[in-house]
Amino acid sequence: MLEKVYKAFGVSGNPEDALAFGSGLINHTWKVNRDGKFYVLQRINQQVFRDPNAIAFNINFTAKYLRAQFPGYLFVTPEQSLDEQDIFHDRESGYYRMSPFVDNSHTIDVVTVPEQAFEAARQFGLFTRLLGGMDASQLRITLPDFHNLSLRYEQFEQALANGNRSRIGEAGALIDGIIRRRAIVERFEEIRRNPSFKIRATHHDTKISNVLFDHDDKGLCVIDLDTLMPGYFISDFGDMMRTYLSPVSEEEKDFSLIQIRDEFFEAIVQGYLGEMKTELGGEEKAHLVYAGKFMIYMQAIRFLTDHLNNDVYYGAKYEGHNLLRAANQLELLKRLEEKEAGLLEIVSRY
Repeated sequence: MLEKVYKAFGVSGNPEDALAFGSGLINHTWKVNRDGKFYVLQRINQQVFRDPNAIAFNINFTAKYLRAQFPGYLFVTPEQSLDEQDIFHDRESGYYRMSPFVDNSHTIDVVTVPEQAFEAARQFGLFTRLLGGMDASQLRITLPDFHNLSLRYEQFEQALANGNRSRIGEAGALIDGIIRRRAIVERFEEIRRNPSFKIRATHHDTKISNVLFDHDDKGLCVIDLDTLMPGYFISDFGDMMRTYLSPVSEEEKDFSLIQIRDEFFEAIVQGYLGEMKTELGGEEKAHLVYAGKFMIYMQAIRFLTDHLNNDVYYGAKYEGHNLLRAANQLELLKRLEEKEAGLLEIVSRY
């Protein structure tokens, strides 16, 4: 499968020797050796990203801006193919890109100490701040309505009307929990109408594995820019809250292990505001905790909607998988609501 790809990027050797690399679930990734130097080769998942050229355009557009304005910033830019294309298209197997492997770097899959949360938040904040002068409207949309909470709620309502009646009956408590919190959607709609909330170049997928770290676990840069699009800061800050604050993921079945760790929240705030304090306006800063509610609630809605629609989007590894994940995220949201006053106090100190 990779023979044409190797040839397009000038990689010698046997494609069968390509090593599967990383923990990402969307794109297929390998580590390859070209002339003694390692590169990361990826096949873009067209079931998720219908327009891979939009991804290539956004990365190239951003790279040009950063080279001109902040040449010292480490921005991992894909290599061009031998015929000077930013992305290689093989009609039989899809779209590919190849990026340099950053020597002496590593990624982290699970946040285990507050220092990691701080470093990641600082890197995402730095990235957004450096792109503050770039015209974000020029970026192309790679995932339409990815963080459009209003649309996600409409899809949930459609699932209630047209979904699996048996599953709807069994999920009554979760459905009520989603409906009772519709004020989170209303607040999002207010944000969209409020000019104080700036549209910025936003990463949209700020899990810890999308940051490169050095030997000492100091952040080097952000990676995986497939979802780089115009958006609101609540997407990035909220996703860090959703994925860093609890010691367990949305796959956890023992809900007693779900918690909000104050010290991790403080680390995220300190790292992010350390870079974004002058970039964010007052009303935006007042919505730091809301950002977590926004992202956790939206993910709960998406999991529950998929369950009611017979798992057509995420799929399911076992019966009730998406129902479990929806319940997990709603439990995380409850924990956040219980601690909201204390978290707001932490924000006020920064």
